[in-house]
Amino acid sequence: MQQGTLMRKVKSKSWKKQRYFKLQDDCMTIWYQSKRTGKTESAFSISDVETVREGHQSEVLQSLAEEFPPERCFTIVFYGRRGNLDLIAGSAEEAQCWVQGLRQLIRSFPLTPALVSCTWIRDWFQKADKNKDGRMNFKEVQRLLKMMNVDMNEDHALRLFQAADKSESGTLEGEEFVLFYKALTQREEVLSLFQDFSEDGKKLTLLELVDFLQQEQLEDEGTEELAMELIDKYEPSETVRALHALSADGFLMYLCSPEGSIFNPQHRALWQDMNQPLCHYFISSSHNTYLIEDQIRGHSSIEGYIRALKRGCRCLEVDCWDGPNGEPMVYHGHTFTSKIPFREVVSTLGKYAFKVGHPASAGGAGPQRCEHSKSHAGDGHPEVPTSLSPTLQELKHKILLKGKKIGRLEDTLDGPGDEAPDVSDDDNGAEAEEERRRAKVGGTKPGSTLQKDKESLAQALSDCVIYCKNVSFRGFQEARSHSRPSEISSLSEAKARKLIRDAGNEFVRHNAWQLTRIYPSGMRTDSSNYSPQEMWNVGCQIVALNFQTAGTEMDLCDGLFSQNGRCGYVLKPPFMRDEETLFNPSDLSSREVPGPITLTIQVISGQQLPKVANSKEGAIIDPLVRVEIHGVPADQAHQETKYIENNGFNPRWDETLQFQLHVPELALVRFVVEDYDKTSRNDFVGQFTLAFANIKPGYRHIHLLSKDGTGIPPSSLFVHIRITH
Repeated sequence: MQQGTLMRKVKSKSWKKQRYFKLQDDCMTIWYQSKRTGKTESAFSISDVETVREGHQSEVLQSLAEEFPPERCFTIVFYGRRGNLDLIAGSAEEAQCWVQGLRQLIRSFPLTPALVSCTWIRDWFQKADKNKDGRMNFKEVQRLLKMMNVDMNEDHALRLFQAADKSESGTLEGEEFVLFYKALTQREEVLSLFQDFSEDGKKLTLLELVDFLQQEQLEDEGTEELAMELIDKYEPSETVRALHALSADGFLMYLCSPEGSIFNPQHRALWQDMNQPLCHYFISSSHNTYLIEDQIRGHSSIEGYIRALKRGCRCLEVDCWDGPNGEPMVYHGHTFTSKIPFREVVSTLGKYAFKVGHPASAGGAGPQRCEHSKSHAGDGHPEVPTSLSPTLQELKHKILLKGKKIGRLEDTLDGPGDEAPDVSDDDNGAEAEEERRRAKVGGTKPGSTLQKDKESLAQALSDCVIYCKNVSFRGFQEARSHSRPSEISSLSEAKARKLIRDAGNEFVRHNAWQLTRIYPSGMRTDSSNYSPQEMWNVGCQIVALNFQTAGTEMDLCDGLFSQNGRCGYVLKPPFMRDEETLFNPSDLSSREVPGPITLTIQVISGQQLPKVANSKEGAIIDPLVRVEIHGVPADQAHQETKYIENNGFNPRWDETLQFQLHVPELALVRFVVEDYDKTSRNDFVGQFTLAFANIKPGYRHIHLLSKDGTGIPPSSLFVHIRITH
């Protein structure tokens, strides 16, 4: 890895600044500084880096393709919504050195509990060591405690300091600081639990660990094998491991591991039946995927597609419009958003569509062309379908186009017929509403574009639309009589809400055999989102959200689709796949249920919670935990703990919250940590959301996520979960 390499940091075609980049001695941090002033501009950790892309793989670097060869260019991609870092090295050799070096560091940086702890200790030591002498005096330790969200009595802090200062030098260095940190992070609640099951108070024998797993964690199959596995994996002491036992340190490491998480590790992998028809799945779906900002003047970028696909999104939106020299462009029509060439979008989809391995679908609007899609999709001949309703597994590794189509799917199966061209589009009322809004923004005459769109449709493009032909929605009875499983209707959120209110059961039945797409109101120009839960409650499969906007709605989306290998498909419950179902989310009287399930959550403690963004120096949070249930109306609920004053480091709540769930199959559980403020709205600290079906009972850690949905290790909650019928 090069150290102190001079490279160009690029933000636009005209903004290219030279910066020195250097890997620090810890091999975990990279900083860069201005060539002109020598001042350090920024630093980032290897743990923040998701991947490194070689060549012209960003719009900025593509715009400089004639000036700089791809061998000298690369892009550092960060987790979450943090912007990418585009760099141009002085030579191809330098670029390769950085690309390969970064990739090697990323591969060697698995976030095990031990490494998270080690990284955390190192980071805090460096922040608090004000004079950079590699030692820390008591004044620096006091400053460190404030930085770490700890408001500790000075006498107690001094006792911990002196106990760790084995050299009696009045400072802590190296192992002494590690001792201080371990004393600071002593988990009394975990130690007490450990001693409840340990006869000698020093270790859990194999049988004692089996007892704990069966009685508290409710593990019922292969418990002895699991216990041996956990000892081999998490016991740090070779001596204790040889005794087939688990020490207190090993016990804590297990509880902080994926096996000790609230999320059932078996459900992280692909665990559902993938041989059902497409309409039997909830599908992770994005609205105006190309936008990474607002809907009117926002920036269009291929990064929108890359980020959505990496999050498991399977349904993307591509709005194609005529551009210069016959080149189709993608942007939000009749607005002032920026534009990207259609060929770049298709090329990007080709690279990233199947990273998660199941079919992707793309929808479009505007005067689309098909020549470019054909050139990027092979020979341009659409596959001849063999079924009116194929299974998800049969569609694996295929891209489905949602759009207008001449004729019906049966014509493709049986050969061309005499049926008049049917180029109907989305729900007329919803489409007209959207057209009026766009016309108001862009200054065109309402209805003119709609008329122009329907005047012609290229046969080649029509042929590419197989299983997702757009049809207008004219009522459930009309759909039952005249529509096909291979067709799809798009509804605005307002239209969908009205149908839920007026005909909930009919909506569920409709979605048992045909796809429905829901999209945000045209009034959401700020790219805000509606709640997807009410749409999932009636079985709507394609609930399109603005992926660029963080908030509760995207937390629910990420929470639902974080299971099943993050493939972007989640199988609907059996009662939502039955075309004769009696289920209505607003009226549960018709559904035969054995009675509600009781979910009991004891919120025990929190660990190393982050400070609120942009908080004052020295400010310490007053954390509380709110648990929210999102599901059918009868299950919607939330409860919260009291707040703990001035302790974001190791708050203890020991409070029990209880919920009744009538339809647990549709319930999502969201854990939110907030900083209490008596004079204004509480500040967000972290959250974690998962489907009720993925919860593991017992003593569990909840590893919190940021507003962007990225991890914030080692921040977590420790809870005890019980589920009773």
